Amino acid sequence: MKAIIITQSGAPEVLKIQEHEIPWIKPNEVLVKVKAAGVNRPDAAQRAGRYPAPAGAPSNIPGLELAGVIEAIGSEVNNVKTGDSVCALVAGGAYAEYCAVPAELCLPLPKGLTYVDAASLPETYFTVWSNVFDRGGLKSGETLLVHGGSSGIGTTAIQLANAFGNPVYATAGSKEKCDFCEQLGAAKCINYKDEDFVAVLKSLTNNKGIDVILDMVGGEYINKNIDLLAEDGRLVFINAMNGFKAEIDFLKVMQRRLIITGSTLRARPNSFKAEIAKNLIKHVWPLFESGKLKPVIYKTFPLDQAAEAHRLMESSEHMGKIMLEV
Repeated sequence: MKAIIITQSGAPEVLKIQEHEIPWIKPNEVLVKVKAAGVNRPDAAQRAGRYPAPAGAPSNIPGLELAGVIEAIGSEVNNVKTGDSVCALVAGGAYAEYCAVPAELCLPLPKGLTYVDAASLPETYFTVWSNVFDRGGLKSGETLLVHGGSSGIGTTAIQLANAFGNPVYATAGSKEKCDFCEQLGAAKCINYKDEDFVAVLKSLTNNKGIDVILDMVGGEYINKNIDLLAEDGRLVFINAMNGFKAEIDFLKVMQRRLIITGSTLRARPNSFKAEIAKNLIKHVWPLFESGKLKPVIYKTFPLDQAAEAHRLMESSEHMGKIMLEV
């Protein structure tokens, strides 16, 4: 098969399309003929040598999400069959013509979606469900703030919270991106280059603050987030692109009973991810079929242009998902 190989740690040009053996599948896995794969920031971090693949995952083929057709199934698989069209979350290996996938992490394609559409869903929807609704405990009527609102994670969180009736706010770095977030359902998106998001959102919430904040920025945002949280608020980290360290006044945490938490998903056991998959099929997939949710695709590249896809990802010019078509 053809696959995108990380030939060495470095810039996007280290990604090369090469011949590679088709992966063997374990008894609990299926072999998927890949039609499309999503491009995500962890892929770029792995390519740069900052985010190694977990044990058992392909170390030199990136890619955390895909859509395609099942070509073979392991001896213990009973939830899917050959010929099924699926999308799936994987720990690596999606930038290829074939990928071994844990059967319990395969989801059906929502009705009406293409393979490219469906491949854009797993990584962001698994992440948002796990961190906003499970870990962050977003309840009916509570407010959500999403930093990086125009990213793949951001567009997913905005749409999902809005579909469930939660007031959702966002931050982004340009008027165009802010307008885009508001079109997706954000009640207000603040251009962080022009305005103080803490002051704006305190005013919009009558000084109450925000119940749940999903942050992938970190750095100077850490203390701003704490100042902005409502009583009993939850701050959930999924990345810290501007830095993981800050000096925190924990008296504020104690006085307002705040929760500061976070997670990474890739290394969690498949049993944990399978529970998220069940919730997505039950609560989220019907929203695609009813039209309340839609994939947000910014640009699609052919597989052999994975390096160009990574350059676009790292430019942060995109609004929505960057995809590879196989």
